[in-house]
Amino acid sequence: MLAAGARVCIPEIADYELRRELVRAGKADGVARLDSLKRSLTYIPLTTPAMLLATEYWARTRAAGLPTAAWDALDGDVILAAQVTALAVPDTIVATTNPDHLARFVAAADWTAITP
Repeated sequence: MLAAGARVCIPEIADYELRRELVRAGKADGVARLDSLKRSLTYIPLTTPAMLLATEYWARTRAAGLPTAAWDALDGDVILAAQVTALAVPDTIVATTNPDHLARFVAAADWTAITP
């Protein structure tokens, strides 16, 4: 994707979800690679507006009976969708392994299906 000129970003919520497992498993090399990616790609920090929007997304999907995670879960999908929405960058596609949940809020596709 980078070679094709696409802008690839790392949202803070995605960093958190991957990093916590790498740290738990004692995978220092994986943490170092993630740190390297954060330095070379655009990093999207969590912001208050994104978290407020995530709250709205979470409440709407729960009220509609369409949760994207367990009732007591943090629900990273709605946080990720809100981060992307708050950026307001046209033609953004979230590369994920779970496009069905994210596509309720933002353009999303299985990462293996996205072509430059």
